[in-house]
Amino acid sequence: MLEDKRRRYSSQVVDGVGKSASRAMLRAVGFTDDDFLKPQVGIASTWSNLTPCNMHINRLAEEAAAGADAAGGKSLIFNTITVSDGIANGTEGMKYSLVSREVIADSIETVAGCEGFDGLVAIGGCDKNMPGCLMGLARLNRPAVFVYGGTILPGENHTDIISVFEAVGAHAQGKMDLIEVKQIEETAIPGAGSCGGMYTANTMASAIEAMGMSLPGSSAQNAVSANKLEDCQAAGAAVLNLLESDIKPSDIMTREAFENAITVVIALGGSTNAVLHLLAMASTVGVALALEDFAEIGKRVPVLADLRPSGHYMMSELVAIGGIQPLLKMLLDRGLLHGDCLTVTGRTLSENLSDVAPYPEDQDIIHAFDNPIKADSHLRILYGNLAPTGAVAKITGKEGTHFTGRARVFHSEEEAQTRILDGTVVAGDVLVIRYEGPKGGPGMREMLSPTSAIMGRGLGSDVALITDGRFSGGSHGFVVGHITPEAAEGGPIALVEEGDTITIDAVANRIELDVSDQELDRRRQSWQAPGPRFIRGVLAKYARTVGSASKGAVTDLP
Repeated sequence: MLEDKRRRYSSQVVDGVGKSASRAMLRAVGFTDDDFLKPQVGIASTWSNLTPCNMHINRLAEEAAAGADAAGGKSLIFNTITVSDGIANGTEGMKYSLVSREVIADSIETVAGCEGFDGLVAIGGCDKNMPGCLMGLARLNRPAVFVYGGTILPGENHTDIISVFEAVGAHAQGKMDLIEVKQIEETAIPGAGSCGGMYTANTMASAIEAMGMSLPGSSAQNAVSANKLEDCQAAGAAVLNLLESDIKPSDIMTREAFENAITVVIALGGSTNAVLHLLAMASTVGVALALEDFAEIGKRVPVLADLRPSGHYMMSELVAIGGIQPLLKMLLDRGLLHGDCLTVTGRTLSENLSDVAPYPEDQDIIHAFDNPIKADSHLRILYGNLAPTGAVAKITGKEGTHFTGRARVFHSEEEAQTRILDGTVVAGDVLVIRYEGPKGGPGMREMLSPTSAIMGRGLGSDVALITDGRFSGGSHGFVVGHITPEAAEGGPIALVEEGDTITIDAVANRIELDVSDQELDRRRQSWQAPGPRFIRGVLAKYARTVGSASKGAVTDLP
């Protein structure tokens, strides 16, 4: 028989008399004689009923499998993990969140590498499993398509998960009673799908589609919809086309494709986590990408989307007017995207967008270029004596562009949260939350609870927060994260003392501690590195292997 280039890996597992035992095992899970001659397509499902973001993905995986089978492949569904940031935020459990990205990438690589899948569909629905899926696909470098699980619908009175977090702060200030908090709690999450604003899940879905690793439209569909089921079926079929053409992730995830992803994240006003995840994905696929690239692209790309958390609308409302495809067309026509980038359709981005209609004239979610939300990027890459190797801020301008205040130093998120809610934190403070970085936490927790408490107490314009941890896509206010080097490695953030003056300038892109070099040297001499918080288990392994947030916080750097 002629060699089938589509069966490059599965043929090694099932062909010939020597692989009779392999075939015997597969017959037990439903293979027939004909199936052994088909390319095998692994369907990586992040289904779990522990979070609304992923509770519907089992159905989506079945649809993707059916699409692959109908196109002439043989599908096999396997699961990887997910965790819920919305549940774990503000607890020790959140230390596992960023770690889960690496576990997911490891597990997809492990299963597909072992089982000999020729191609893959990966379906993700929450913050870390999406970049985790892409990192696993990139490591394997076999024809693959990513499918986004889709966005949730708004809760009662246009609420979402961030409404609940901010209600806690409002209650602490006396603006909301317990009955009102409970009403929001009971109605903000109406069903399946990822958190509804331009938070990390919707940000990363949009970035992945702009990069070309999802089918057109995949990032902007409601989780429970006929469109999402069709998207999954089409993704399964698309893998067979990619196998025929031998188009792999490395052919799609190029330097120019990452620039397209960054451009779209900025235009949408997306999450700071996109910086961390895109750096990690680029590192995995071997593309040179650095913090400076976000700054350079940000000089020419405006924020156009009036989406939560800083804006008014939710992703489902953007879905209703056409999703991100018309935005991509706007950016392409403006010369802000690389139209010749290859995508999982087998066509270029320009070809995919050729027939896309513009947004309705009466919509006000996506602004015109002559009326932007912000003329340049909201993602600010800051440097200075507090962040010699960089920090990441999300400054839309609504909270101002400069802040000078006195340091209020905390060694954990919980400590800061307590002092925000009890009124200790007041206007003019710069909260410094340290030892929350990738190594120091370990795990680089999101500071969603403190930032939401600040907003809920009405201090969003009066208090700044800086950290070597990171932020949820739902965080807003005057916040700076990813400060590197982190405190656990002796970075300058470890040397800040109570009452020091800190200045953040989101125009000059500087973050400075008003302390002399001589004084910093004196403090450095007396600083002692803390011992590891964990000595066994996944958090200990992560702390030993993880790299700097300025390089994506990956665990497999050479």
